[in-house]
Amino acid sequence: MPTYIGLVKFRKKPTRETIKLNLELNEKEKKDGSIVKATYWTLGRYDAVVIIEAPNEKVIIKSSIARGEWAHVETLVAVPAEEARKLVE
Repeated sequence: MPTYIGLVKFRKKPTRETIKLNLELNEKEKKDGSIVKATYWTLGRYDAVVIIEAPNEKVIIKSSIARGEWAHVETLVAVPAEEARKLVE
C-alpha cells in the first residue's frame, strides 16, 4: 500500500475539540483503507508530520478536505529508498 507524508500547518490554534475530531476522522478513514502509522507535532515550518498508508491518492484528498477548516496539509508520496534505488540506471 502506498505511503504518504502529510506536512500539516494549523490554520487556527488546536483545541481539545479539533484534536478529538481529528482522531474520530482517523477512525472513520480506516473504512477507506487509510492507516495513520505515526503522527508527530513539530517545531519549525510545519506544526505536525503525519505518516499515512492509503490505497490511493483519492483517499488522501478526501482526508485533507475533511480537515481543511482547521489545517492545511501538504502531501508527499513516499517511496522506500530500496525501491527508488532500483530506478537508478
